[in-house]
Amino acid sequence: MLRRSRASILAVAALATLAPAGARAQAIGRGFDFERTGRLDSAATLYLSTAHGDPTNLPALLGLERVLPKLGRTWELLPLVQRAMAHDSANGGLRGLLVRVYVALDLPDSAAAATGRWARVRPGDEAPYREWAMALSDNHAYENARLALLAGRTALGRPAAFALELAALSTMTGAWDDAAREWGALVTNTPAQAPTAVAQLADAPAEQREAVVRRLTAAGASPLAARVAAELVLGWGDPTRAWTIFEATLGPPAEATNALRRFADLARAPGTPGAWRVRGLALSRFAGMVPEPVAVRARVDAGQAFLMAGDAVAARAELERVTASSSASPEVQRLAAATLIAAMIRDGQLDSAAVRLRGPMGERLGMDDRAALGLALARALIRQGQLALADSALANDSSLETLAMHGWIALYSGDVGQARAWFRTAGPYAGDRREATERTAMLALIAGVGEEGGPALGQALFTLARGDSVAAVSRLREAADRLPATGGRADVLVLAGQVAAQLHGAEQIAAEVFGDVVRTGGSGAAPPAAELEWARLLGRQGMTSDAVQHLEHLILTYPGSAVVPEARRELQRLKGAIPKS
Repeated sequence: MLRRSRASILAVAALATLAPAGARAQAIGRGFDFERTGRLDSAATLYLSTAHGDPTNLPALLGLERVLPKLGRTWELLPLVQRAMAHDSANGGLRGLLVRVYVALDLPDSAAAATGRWARVRPGDEAPYREWAMALSDNHAYENARLALLAGRTALGRPAAFALELAALSTMTGAWDDAAREWGALVTNTPAQAPTAVAQLADAPAEQREAVVRRLTAAGASPLAARVAAELVLGWGDPTRAWTIFEATLGPPAEATNALRRFADLARAPGTPGAWRVRGLALSRFAGMVPEPVAVRARVDAGQAFLMAGDAVAARAELERVTASSSASPEVQRLAAATLIAAMIRDGQLDSAAVRLRGPMGERLGMDDRAALGLALARALIRQGQLALADSALANDSSLETLAMHGWIALYSGDVGQARAWFRTAGPYAGDRREATERTAMLALIAGVGEEGGPALGQALFTLARGDSVAAVSRLREAADRLPATGGRADVLVLAGQVAAQLHGAEQIAAEVFGDVVRTGGSGAAPPAAELEWARLLGRQGMTSDAVQHLEHLILTYPGSAVVPEARRELQRLKGAIPKS
């Protein structure tokens, strides 16, 4: 059988010698088709016949390089490649193939010798050593591949030669210190490789990261290598250190501006206060290096970044310069003015914010910005307890959100009638869904409260709005006690219980309030709402069985209540959490 097969190959080879180039190309195409359909024996036979007839036919030899190893017949390729080399020793493709075959057959000395001969023919060319190393790497001989590249670097006398290959190889094998050294050298000579270096080194395990940073920032390291370290540290969650490393690399403006812009853009991604702060620092430095029209926009962006970081002082410093700049466009002036006033509000500089909002700076703003800032100022004034000033901050706006805010101010002032009127005028669509829901709930709460109960209730709600929840619970209970049973008492108590339930250490007070409403609340909406909140409180405390009993009682006692669907969902959740006996 072997004899017939060999005779068949020789016969086909004899015909192939006479075949024109077009026919040989067609044969290679058929070989590809055999490979694609898994007929490797047929592909090998076709490639072998072509190679016998045309010894230097590189496509046929490459086809054999793909097919024969899968058939366990790699050894058949070596004599064919040696024969091809005898015909065309100057062919780089054949020399590379010879090196790969020696490596595949585990003939290291032959592979080294073939590489050496190739290098002598092509002095100064990196290809021989690169081919050798790639073949070793493909064969999973990673250390030998590294040694091959280092041998090539020495032979060529170029310290930066094969930096990319050595960097990638070190990264792949987890030699992170070596990887950092090679990536640093590569970036120094080829700055465009910096994003690739960051992407590759970013995968370093936590325990290796400090070694990577030290290598990239060691004495003698280039500023470009240190910037790679800065970007890595930024991505690893230490923006302050990243900025310290990065700032030390900055040189003349002509070179530094692009680096600053890139660092600022990267600092946007984490979204943490620290990252926003270093973004602001980078943009501020950038603004000091570029022409005024570009600088003013950069300062606006820096101000916004500082504001996101919670540094209103730094934000104001940037934005004040923009608002005073004659070269800033009207659009940039508007943006800077809005951001500056927002910074003042956030920093508690409410008087200054009010002056700016009412003055020429406020006149530059669009209607939407002015309304939004007026609302923000009013909320801040309310938290400071200044209801009258909060009301005046809204004087020049008639948006639905502003009408609703007037309603809250009236309520906090104790005028429940005026509050109802404002809320109804604002309608159900003012503000976002949460605000609309809160306003609807408050309308329901004060629906039955008369004018005599307004001041106490308003003071309690005002205390809650200012953030003093502990005092608000006491004042809500006091306000409820001044109301008749049919005048909103139970509804106010439910709110008091809800606030208490969210306070650490006030759970017992919440339970007492909810229990009071369930027992004495009458037939309105408050008792089932109180029992649902009571059950939720018990569930959070781990008292699952008691919570289930309350939910079952609620569902049976108040079947028509609007909270029954919520109670059923809560009951299902709690029963699922009870271990089966």
